[in-house]
Amino acid sequence: MPREVPRARRIAEQVQRVLSQLLLREVRDPRLKPMTVTHVKVSPDLTHMWVMYTLLSGDAHDELQQEILDEAAVYLRGPLGRALKLRLAPQLHFAPDEELERGNRLDDLIGQAVRDDQARHVDDVAADAAPAAAGEDDDLAHYDSDLDDAADDDARP
Repeated sequence: MPREVPRARRIAEQVQRVLSQLLLREVRDPRLKPMTVTHVKVSPDLTHMWVMYTLLSGDAHDELQQEILDEAAVYLRGPLGRALKLRLAPQLHFAPDEELERGNRLDDLIGQAVRDDQARHVDDVAADAAPAAAGEDDDLAHYDSDLDDAADDDARP
């Protein structure tokens, strides 16, 4: 795993804030849907920046949105470099953020596993309750400590 440069991390955070504002103000394409810049990865030499985004509505892998952002990357490069006061304006690479989708998929899988487990547990409880309902006494299932204490008190002289 490559070592993370502290300056690159700080600049990535700045890029995320500045680029979010630039996308709102500078990109005037009406086809561009509302989006959130989730995080930015920066190359150690600060010449390339990979901007991860999530669309607030619609499919995150919409090819039209990707095309609009790729075209806007050329125009946003200058204002971003000036806002960050960088000597070289970085090349921007936009990509949909798949971590959120992966997290949602994982959440769905966990929810399904919990529901399956609860369904299996209900079957087990019903199977355990069937012998008791048939009239069989289960001492542990019907144990009452208060009755046991009262029986001990009666047995003492």
